[in-house]
This record gives sequence, structure tokens and C-alpha cells, in this order.
Amino acid sequence: MNKTLLIIQREFLSRVRKKSFLIMTLLGPILFGGLMVAPALVASIPEGPKEILVVDQSYLLLRFDAKSDDKHKLEFLNPEEINREQAIERLQSDEKYDALFYIEVSESGDPDFWKRNGAIYGKEDVSLGLESYCTELLESAIFKEKLVSQDVDYAIVENAKTSVSLRTFNLSESLEQESATEIKIVVGYACGFFIYIFIFLYSAQIMRGVIEEKTSRIVEVLISSVRPFQLMVGKVFGIGTVGVLQFVIWVVLSIVIFQVASATLLDTQLSPEEIAAGMEASTQGMEIMDQISSLPLATILGGFLFFFIGGYLLYGALFAAVGAAVDTETDSQQFMAPLAIPLVLGLIVSSNVIENPHSDLAFWFSMIPFTSPIVMMVRIPFDVPGWELALSMALMILGFLATTGLAARIYRVGILMYGKKPSYKELWKWIRYNPS
Repeated sequence: MNKTLLIIQREFLSRVRKKSFLIMTLLGPILFGGLMVAPALVASIPEGPKEILVVDQSYLLLRFDAKSDDKHKLEFLNPEEINREQAIERLQSDEKYDALFYIEVSESGDPDFWKRNGAIYGKEDVSLGLESYCTELLESAIFKEKLVSQDVDYAIVENAKTSVSLRTFNLSESLEQESATEIKIVVGYACGFFIYIFIFLYSAQIMRGVIEEKTSRIVEVLISSVRPFQLMVGKVFGIGTVGVLQFVIWVVLSIVIFQVASATLLDTQLSPEEIAAGMEASTQGMEIMDQISSLPLATILGGFLFFFIGGYLLYGALFAAVGAAVDTETDSQQFMAPLAIPLVLGLIVSSNVIENPHSDLAFWFSMIPFTSPIVMMVRIPFDVPGWELALSMALMILGFLATTGLAARIYRVGILMYGKKPSYKELWKWIRYNPS
């Protein structure tokens, strides 16, 4: 066991001392924050409105006074003075315009007429936003036209529409506490997605480390002092410890950055409007904090740590076995798919689990050790029964022991094999090989 601890120490120190570890540890929270903020910043960048020529042969938009918005500016042409070909020619000849919205007249009264004949012509691919805007304009005009034809005032219909926001309660909880479905979705999916990223990132490091030592023949020196199983376990736990340390530092740095940013914003002189907006945001923030406090935080944290570590150990051993079986990363690609598919499948299934966290699909995928680290973490915020969580954890442990045993059999043979690309059939022979 002392030799295993020495290998863990070696793997840990050799990576912690690298400049890349220090740089990624310090920049990690900033990069993750940037990934979260960047889409919002890009979306907030103001763009000039799209200039749209409109030829409305049906007079629907003209009759109901369709208007431009901030992103789309309409310019109506006289439908009696211009046809489709002339309108397209004008669009192409004038750089000012981005698209042409051409609406034909329905003489047959066919309700599906515009589904086949409404058209948008763009100088380039028509964006989904532009298509959606024009579609809504025409649908609204057709809706109003139908109401008018039935002698119904469409203004009355519009005023009769009412938006409703329902409160939801979970009867297994206090009746005074509303359920926090949105927060549960965010927390569960975020935990599952982070475990997915962590497993891929650090398991791949194990595989690359094994390949590097194998090709440089360093492993021959190590094997002369320790058993292959000790070397594999030491490498898996050593790199895993680096990942846990980096994760803890990221959490601490994120909290510090958030506190500093909050204090800086509070010290800034704000206008009355900004203060009012801040108070509203503060109220919403308090509501969110109340919802978060209603979650089973201890269970979520404990489950996250267990599946975070358990999932990594399970896949880490398998990635180590792949690294031992091949000579280059290119050769490892044929063995990566069986390892990657369960992880990706767990992430895909999670989108369905969010909709129904207590379905049969959610139950079985949260029991299979290869997908449970992701799927069970998505389910835990939704108050998973204790026996299901305990069973999933037990199967996770058994799965780790089983895969580690199989990986060790491949590792002990493959680590000293050179110059040969193994097949699945040969890996099966290594698993069955008994040196005694």
C-alpha cells in the first residue's frame, strides 16, 4: 500500500507543479463565467434593423396596420404598381434592403393558402428571427381578418386574453413552501453536466499519461518496483486528487469573485431608476434563495461528491486500461466509443429525466453505473426516494469494483506490449488470462 501512496503522491505533485495547472486553476472561474455571460453579451450587442421590402397583394398587413419593430423595418410597396419579379430585382439592386416579404392574394378562400404561397426572399439565408417575425405578422393579420368576417371586434378578443402564472406545491413538502421546479432543473442538470465534463477531462489525462509512460519505456522501470495494479490505482487516484483540488479552488475563487463584484456594484452611485431595478432584482433574488433553501441541499452535496468521485474512478480505470492497450492516442480511438457512448447517452437522457424525474426511464438509467453519475444527479433535487439513491450508490460501488478488476487484467498485460494494435478479441483474451 505504501508503494501505491507513493505513486499517488508522484502523480499529484507532477501535475500540481506544472504551469498549466496553475494557469487553468486561476483562469478556470473566469473562463466558465465567460462562457455563461458571453451569449448574453453577444445577444445584447445592438444591430441595425433589417430592412424589409413588403409587397402585400392581399392587403392583409396594410388593412390591419402592421408595424415595424426594433429589429425589423418594413417598407411597403404599392402592390398594384409592382409584381414579384420587379420586387426581387429592386431587392437585388439596392444594398439598403435585406429581404423581400411577398404576400399573394387568396382568391379560393383556402385556409392553407399562405402555407404554400407566402414567401420571404433574402440576399442570403433568411434567419430564423426574420422568418418568425414575418410569420407572426401574417398570422396575426389572418386571425384579425377572420374575426372581422364574423363581425367580431378583434380588440375585444385581444383584451380578453389573460396571462396566468400558477403557483405549484409539492405535497411531500410543507404546504407553506412552494415547489421550485425551475431551480431543481438548473441545479440537477448543472451537477450532471459538470460530472460529465470532469470525467472526460481527467480520465483522458489518465489515458494520455499511461500512453506517454508506456512509449517512453518509463513504465518498465516502474513495473520492476510495483505491481501493475498498484500503478494503475495510483495513477487513477493521483490524477483524481488533482481534479478535486482544482474543483475546490474553482469554487472558492468563484465565491470570492462574486463577493468582490457584488461589493463593487453596491459602492457604485446609481440613479433612482437603477435603484428601483436593483430593488426588484433583489426581491427576485430573495425568492430564488428561498427556493434554493427548500432543496435537499445536504443530499445534493453528498450525492454530488459520491457520484463525482465514483463516476471518475469507474471511467478512470477503463481509460487507464485503454492507455495500456495502445501505443498512441490515434490507436485509442477504436476503444473510445464504447466508453463515450454511455456518458453521452446519460446526458441525452437527462433532458427527458428533467421532464419526468420519476419515470421508469429515469429510474433505470440512474441505476446503471455507467450513466448513473449524470442521471441520478439530475434526479436528486426532485426528492428521489432514499432506497433508490442507496441502491444506485451500491450499484455504483459494485460497478467500480467490477470495471477496476477488468481494467487491471487488461492493464497488466497491455502495459508491456509494444508495436501491436490490439483488437477486442485480443482484449478479451487478456481479461481471461491467468498468469498462475
